[in-house]
Amino acid sequence: MPDVLDVSPYDALLLLSFGGPEGPDDVVPFLENVTRGRGIPKERLKEVGQHYFLFGGVSPINDQNRALLDALRKDFAEHGLDLPVYWGNRNWAPYLTDTLRDMVRDGRRRVLVLATSAYASYSGCRQYRENLADALAALEPEGLEPPRVDKLRHYFNHPGFVEPMVDGVVRSLAELPDEVRDGAHIAFSTHSIPTSAADTSGPVEAHGDGGAYVRQHLDVAQVIADAVRERTGVDHPWQLVYQSRSGAPHIPWLEPDICDHLEERQAAGAPAVVMAPIGFVSDHMEVLYDLDTEATAKAGELGLPVRRSATVGADPRFAAAVRDLVVERAADERGQDVAPCALGALGASHNLCPVGCCPARAPRPAAAGADSPYA
Repeated sequence: MPDVLDVSPYDALLLLSFGGPEGPDDVVPFLENVTRGRGIPKERLKEVGQHYFLFGGVSPINDQNRALLDALRKDFAEHGLDLPVYWGNRNWAPYLTDTLRDMVRDGRRRVLVLATSAYASYSGCRQYRENLADALAALEPEGLEPPRVDKLRHYFNHPGFVEPMVDGVVRSLAELPDEVRDGAHIAFSTHSIPTSAADTSGPVEAHGDGGAYVRQHLDVAQVIADAVRERTGVDHPWQLVYQSRSGAPHIPWLEPDICDHLEERQAAGAPAVVMAPIGFVSDHMEVLYDLDTEATAKAGELGLPVRRSATVGADPRFAAAVRDLVVERAADERGQDVAPCALGALGASHNLCPVGCCPARAPRPAAAGADSPYA
């Protein structure tokens, strides 16, 4: 039997994700949850929901989270980490508030949170923290004492997150025809966000052109490109590109869009492209539609061979990385010296989001940070 790892003072891990519909009747209610407060008409939501209806109204994200839960529980058990793992979503069942309620009733008082978003940004970090604060506040009128919650640091450059993506790019290159493989370009793709949100992502000292969001992605892309070169002996050209833009046309968002990039690469004579979705933890709807459907169709129109590499998903190395992050954070909370594990030039991210980190346009309470009302 393995030795039991010390994770005190924590008594639970919460997997916190976005959520997604699991049938056609769920699509519009799910989108109403996502867009609550924006006044978007139901007819418009039905149009937006066509992406989901193409896949039977089912987003793969919930099944992928179930697989990740299984991987985490298996890894924890095999390595003597005695920590129950719960799951809650921001926008669909199991809802975050319901899960936190169950955790309190189970006697959980110190909770670590793993968000299915690896990078710093408002939508990828602070919004999760705002949802945590909302859920904790909802428990108080019920007579339940909210637990203390701490969010695991950004894991974009942890080896257990990066190495599966390296394997995915190498496999995708190997799938290309021999005559175009060595000249193939790599398009490292992530979610586009408003440039104003990118510029203010991360701690205040990281704000500026693209902020921490762009710098973190560029750092990971360079690490992967270097590893691919070492594995294949070929130095493939690469670029960071964006997908899944959803904002008003007059608001600047990060560019270039993946489809525009494919056109540019084809016009410049690139023989093939590997699309590597490094900004996403799993193959959820935005990966399936924006890359596997829309971008792949665009490449077909251009006569440009493309392959799409896999996301990390429930890879055992990612589960091991989460275990490493849990043990690391617990040791830090106990006041022990820790050596955080990170690849690339940026080093390990902060444990506690500081004041001014990834600010919202309208200030709202956010848990698990230096400005948390639930310290």
